[in-house]
Amino acid sequence: MGFFSLLLASIGILLAGGCAHPVSARKGSFHQAYEAANTSVLTSGSYSDATRLVLHRFDLLDRFDKDPDKTLRELHEIACRDERRDLLFALAELNYYHGQNLVRNRLLKPWVPKPARDYFLCSAIYAYQYLFGEATNQPDAFEPQVHFACDIYNVALARAFIVDGNTNGLMEFRSETRSLNPGSVRLDVSQPGFPWDLNSFDAFSSADQYIVHGLTVHNVHGALGATLIAPLKTTNSVNIAPNFPTTLILRVSGGIKQWSAGQTEASLELYAGWERRIIDIGGRQIPLRTDTTTPMAVTLNNSSVWKIGRQQFFSSAELLRSDVYQTQPYERGRVPVVFVHGTFSSPVWWAEMVNTLRADPVVGARCQFWYYIYNSGNPILFTAANFRQAITNMVHRLDPDGTDPALRQMVVIGHSQGGLVAKLAAIDPGNEIWNAVSHRSFSDLELKPKQKEELGRSLFFKPVPWVRRLVFISTPHRGSFLATKFIRNLAAKFMSLPVEIVQARKQLQSLFSNSQLPAELRAIPSSLNGMSPSNPVLLRIAEIPPAPGVVAHSIIAVKGNGDPTQGDDGVVEYTSAHVPYVESELVVRSSHSCQGKPATIEEVRRILLENLKPSGKR
Repeated sequence: MGFFSLLLASIGILLAGGCAHPVSARKGSFHQAYEAANTSVLTSGSYSDATRLVLHRFDLLDRFDKDPDKTLRELHEIACRDERRDLLFALAELNYYHGQNLVRNRLLKPWVPKPARDYFLCSAIYAYQYLFGEATNQPDAFEPQVHFACDIYNVALARAFIVDGNTNGLMEFRSETRSLNPGSVRLDVSQPGFPWDLNSFDAFSSADQYIVHGLTVHNVHGALGATLIAPLKTTNSVNIAPNFPTTLILRVSGGIKQWSAGQTEASLELYAGWERRIIDIGGRQIPLRTDTTTPMAVTLNNSSVWKIGRQQFFSSAELLRSDVYQTQPYERGRVPVVFVHGTFSSPVWWAEMVNTLRADPVVGARCQFWYYIYNSGNPILFTAANFRQAITNMVHRLDPDGTDPALRQMVVIGHSQGGLVAKLAAIDPGNEIWNAVSHRSFSDLELKPKQKEELGRSLFFKPVPWVRRLVFISTPHRGSFLATKFIRNLAAKFMSLPVEIVQARKQLQSLFSNSQLPAELRAIPSSLNGMSPSNPVLLRIAEIPPAPGVVAHSIIAVKGNGDPTQGDDGVVEYTSAHVPYVESELVVRSSHSCQGKPATIEEVRRILLENLKPSGKR
């Protein structure tokens, strides 16, 4: 090639190279641009531009990649001299980044010990110092790094106490001294808002490592704290126990200079996560972060939970003892809302409603939610008697002196058969139920004392004085058209009733051998017989209004778009669910199980807000 050709080729190369600008901007979507500008260690495999700026300022970008431990110590020493607060944010993010890399490396080489949890603890401490430390240049609340720092603190704090090498993410925290890269830290554990013995729980885990499915609302509130799941130890044969929402807070005394000298002390504080509470940190009012949805979803992620309703329908034994169960600790001033499930059912069908109601700032703050769990195959009158006793026992246990007026504003919400059970807690039947059975005097019955007492408490009773409002959902006041003789007889072949019920039935059959009792009362006294449309006891109860002072509401499911008064929900006809003595009635276009429908939940919310109004303002 001649000189001239070589010169042209060189010029061409220079010109071509000049087209590739070292600085450029490529147009993309708004979403892509936002993600690129707001990258953080929690959303990608890298760290934020704010942290990159700090590393670049001190020419540490390449050195951090090659020797992160040494670079982190050097950056800590710089922060002890340089009070610019962005150094603390960078240290928080870089420690989390390094800890995350150690976790990944351990997955590849499990035989190599890597103290990832120590770097996560460092990350949480630096984030705390950035948010609340004594350095100058307090961060502005609108700076994006403040939000990132809260998120890093929350997640890093949980990961700092995961048992080393535990693949299930189980945690342990105790009072101890941890030797960390910048210096040792003394940790003390306290429970200012967690009123239970830690020995009552299995190992805690972080709620942030779960992705929730199947619930419309994910209730996460507040700003600061690691949201945890506290699993209560199982005490029943079906291995079902609730998971409590819990929040962990780390407070740090002293600055990073004291940390270098090994003089830093920190406190770990546990709080129950049902309440939206404000905590004081350095004179600042900080909303505690809570998550009530994930613990509920983890509890429901158990096949036994979904089977229990069907299993208990056919079983004479109580796999779960029939009782009222609290979903949160009793708190004076909160109105109890008691959910009573229907036939073949269990509390799982209330999950969507309870989860949504907890998200409401008024209802969630002023109500407490309870479940009544029972064998839904048992006779309705028997179940209702047990329910009244369970409510009474609960109130006496929680408020033995009767000084909490909120417990006297109880709302009972029943679906299907549960609506009948709820109603039987708030009526005064007198002799009406017995008169539907016999014209003989009850006192003349020749029964064993114990059997007579058991039968009497199901037939003659007073309303529970604490119930002030009832909500009937898809309730068969006049029976279900599916409770045919064929279905009742078929189910009876597979059902097993408690011994005391079977014995009482045999006694009553001999006493009434010459009477004209209808088939529904001569057959096995199951809940299905109790919901037969021709059962005279059920029809008599349908005509009895709630006791004075008790307000009732109906939510009636009807399928299709036709005249609702001529329709049904696939199980119960409108004409069976409709009763004239309710304060309000709402028709929801749905099949029978409508508890999770938005219209149903909104109506229940409206009713609860009405119940919370002061007397005289309703």
